[in-house]
Amino acid sequence: MEIGEKVPDIELIDTELKPVRLSNFKGKVVVLAFYPAAFTSVCTKEMCTFRDSLSKFNNLNAIVLGISVDPPFSNKAFKEYNKINFPILSDYNREAVNLFGIAWEFPGLKGYVLAKRSVFIIDKDGKIAYKWVSDNPAIEPPYSEIEEKIKELSSS
Repeated sequence: MEIGEKVPDIELIDTELKPVRLSNFKGKVVVLAFYPAAFTSVCTKEMCTFRDSLSKFNNLNAIVLGISVDPPFSNKAFKEYNKINFPILSDYNREAVNLFGIAWEFPGLKGYVLAKRSVFIIDKDGKIAYKWVSDNPAIEPPYSEIEEKIKELSSS
């Protein structure tokens, strides 16, 4: 998916096994933070950085959704252990990673597909307004750039 494209109303499962649709957040700026795997060092640091920034985002009428291909049970343990205060969604069937073009086959494990570390910001009209994708899972997203984009979208 590219900037300017309307995002389909995908449905993923949260840590309580409840379905969550993107349309649930209509009228808000939505940050989709895809991460490769729960309980890995960079993913933990990334989700905790978003956790610590959440009050700023809430004041801007924006929501963060963490997304990985991990099962909801692993995501729940990850969320609780790290006191993550936003939804963590499971893309266990790889629907979202394929839709967004960020599927990444883990080296040495043929057929094991993870999400590339990536951030998409969806504007209030449901279109992609920002896209950051890394081919290197050790690189964290540009948090200040993301925050600036959220501020810009929230004020319009």
